[in-house]
Parts: sequence; C-alpha cells; structure tokens
Amino acid sequence: MKLFLFTLLLISGITDSRSDQFAVVGSADSVFAFAGEDVLLPCSVKPNISVVDMKVEWFRLDQEYSVVHLYEDHVDRNTEQIQSYKGRTELNHQQLQTGNASLRLSAVKVSDEGRYKCFIQSKSGSDDATIDFKVEAVGNPPVITVDGFDRSGGLHLLCESEGWHPEPDLEWLDNKGVRLSSETTETQRNTDGFSVKHTVTVHQRDGKIHCRVKMKHHMLEALISSTSNMYLYRRTSVIVISVSVVLIVIAGILIAVAVYKYREHRRLQHENSRMKSEHRRLQHENSRMKSVINHLRKLMAVNVTLDADSAHRDLIVSEDGKQVKWGHTHNRKVGGNNRFTKYLGVVGKEAFSSGCFYFEVQVKDQTVWNLGVARESAEWKSSISLSPENGFWTVSKRYEKYNASSDPLSLSMNPQRVGVFVDYKKGLVSFHDVKSMFHIYSYTGQFFIGKLYPFVCLWSLNSTPLIICDVTNEESE
Repeated sequence: MKLFLFTLLLISGITDSRSDQFAVVGSADSVFAFAGEDVLLPCSVKPNISVVDMKVEWFRLDQEYSVVHLYEDHVDRNTEQIQSYKGRTELNHQQLQTGNASLRLSAVKVSDEGRYKCFIQSKSGSDDATIDFKVEAVGNPPVITVDGFDRSGGLHLLCESEGWHPEPDLEWLDNKGVRLSSETTETQRNTDGFSVKHTVTVHQRDGKIHCRVKMKHHMLEALISSTSNMYLYRRTSVIVISVSVVLIVIAGILIAVAVYKYREHRRLQHENSRMKSEHRRLQHENSRMKSVINHLRKLMAVNVTLDADSAHRDLIVSEDGKQVKWGHTHNRKVGGNNRFTKYLGVVGKEAFSSGCFYFEVQVKDQTVWNLGVARESAEWKSSISLSPENGFWTVSKRYEKYNASSDPLSLSMNPQRVGVFVDYKKGLVSFHDVKSMFHIYSYTGQFFIGKLYPFVCLWSLNSTPLIICDVTNEESE
C-alpha cells in the first residue's frame, strides 16, 4: 500500500513539473502593416496553457529604453512604457487564459518599425520569441511643376512627393513609356517617412510626361502635357525682351543727348514721388500684417501657468502663476521633487505633445533672462548647457548681448515682450519681438519626443519679474 501511494505521488510530481514547461511562439515571417492601421503582433505559448498568472513583457530589441507593454500580477503595468506607445497597446486578458499573449498596436506609425520580443515568465521558467515588424506608408500624390527653360530650349520639370516608407522609387516616363534619366535627385527622411525630389529636362514639343512614385505594393503617378505653345511662348518672350531692350537703349541715348538736364530733373521728381508712394504702401502693408499676426497670435495662444513646484528655491512664483522673480526663500518650505536646483528656472504646468501653441513673456526691465521650451525628460537638476541637445530650445539675454543656445544674435532693439511659437510636428520653435513683429530666431528641423513645457529662467538678483502675458484677453491693436 505504501509503495502504491509513493508511485502515485511520483507520477503526480512528474505531471506537475511537465505542466510548467512551455515554449513561446511568435511568427517566423515578418509582420507587415500600413501606417494608420491597427496590427496584431502574434505571441502564444505551446501547449495552450493559461498565462494569466505569469509575467508578459513586450519590448523593443532595437532601442535602449524599450518597454512597449508589461502585464504582471494580473494587471497592465505601463508606467515605464515608451512615451510614443502610450494608449496604443493592448493585451486581450480573456485570451491570456488560452495562452494567447498577442499584442494589439493601434494607429501604426513609421517609427513603430523594428524588432520586438515577447517574453513570458512563470514561477518555474521562462521563454521568449522575436517578431520582426515592418511598416509601409503610402505618401502624397506626386506634384509636377515647371521650373523654366535651359539655354538649348529644354523644359525643366520638377517632381516631388513626401510621406513614403520604405524609400520609394521615382521615375520619369515619356508618352511611349520610355524611362527618362533624372538630372538631380534629392531624398530626405524624417519621422513621417521619406520625401523625394527629382528633376528632368525634356525637349519633346507635344506629348505627356509622367512622374511615377512606387513601392512594392503601391504606385502613384502624375502627368503633365508639354505643348508647342510652351516653347512658342518662350521664343516670343525672348524676341519681345530683346526688341524692348534695343528700343530702351536708343531712347535713352536720344534723351541723354537732347534733354539731359530736363530728364534728370524729371527723374528726380518721379523718384521722390515713387519713394513717397512706396513708403505709404509699406506703412499700409505693415499695418495689415500686424493685424493678421495679432489675429493668428490669439488663435494659437495657450494659457500658461507657472508651476511653483518646479521652481528653484530662490524664485518666487505669484499665486496666479503668471509672474516669477528672484527673492530670498531659503527659510520657505518648498515642495516638489522635480525642481530646478542649479538654474533659477521654472516651467509651466501645461505640457504639449502635438499641434501648435503660442505664448508671450514680458521681459521689460529685466537685464538677464532665458526663455523658451524644455523637454519633460531634460535634466532639470543639473548644470548642463541649455541647448537642444540637452532638451532646451531658448533665447537668452545677458545685459546687452543676445544668444540662441551658443549662437550670438544681432538685434537692433531690446525686446520688451517676446513671443514663442512652437509647431510640434514640423519641429519648429520660433521667437519674435511682439511690438515690432521682428523675427528674433528660429530652431528648425528639430525632432521632439514626449512633452514640451514653457520655460523661463533668471540669471541675476534683479527683482524685476518675468510676466506670462494673457494674449487671448487682450484687445486688438
């Protein structure tokens, strides 16, 4: 009887140990998806046992900070998730009971392309599988523009398109389908994909010229008809210009010989009148542009409130969060762990991770300051330089000298109020003098990741405050 019970226990132990053994299975082939679609990255265990009580982690193999989705202790734990995946990943908790740990990724982006690992761990073992994910994006339809003529009478054509991934092929074809050789080729890549520009010169008088952009599964095309009228217009223009030049030269010589003094007097009168007229036109244009800019300012303006919990302990932020100045605050209790400790800086409470936004800061009577935007992941507690490489896009004043990062600026007047405009998608941060509408500096072609905060900084013991202006409630100028 004891031998029988021992045998049952031994068989039961072997069965239990085998039940804990599993293998993680992904996909042997690459997974494809188009930008904007939802995709399911496959991952499951064999045999089909429940993984509800196990740890399921998805991460990128091609990125250092790589958590894509984490399931542990029966809940999703995505506090350390890559910022670009926030709100876009999902595990089906019901299917976890059958061993299916596939990850649903919504609104696929070009930047999602890469190698993913599905890692599953139980109390007694673990296994993983690698999935190769490819993203394709179909760009905008190509656009053909006429770029003039060369000396031999050839017609210059430019074709351009953007938003493709992977890099597409662009080719020119004549009306018989014969491929034409491109003269110049320009390809650029950004977070949204590839943009391509090709030029060609054609000499055929009548026919259709095709510009075709294609990838493995998609092709877009544009065409333009070259007609004899284009070349006739060019020859006519050259003849008219030549005749006009000859007549003007002859007339000029005759007038110079016959009535030089009278002509010079009339010319001076006419020039004076023209300059007055041009001055009035510029005044009117300047007034109109100021009206348009003021309208755009208020459309894009956001309400910025300074976050006192982020401010250096030697800064005083007003109760309404609209002003900050230097002041002795060492005896004041201050809260907040993520505050500036090296620079006299403070950020806004509001963060922005898309679209466009605009705000203004009054710097009147303050001789040393720095303002712009700061990235959420920037080192606020260190003494690193305030540069784009470290997550700061700013302009600064040191008494009578102005700088953008390490670049000196030459300004004809001292701004009293500085406007800051940010286009997150285009990677643009631009600064201008609000009163004169004078452009101060622009950071272009930047690549933003995560949230951006409005940022101001003081550098001296001058107690004059920096003031966040309420643009939306101002009366039109």
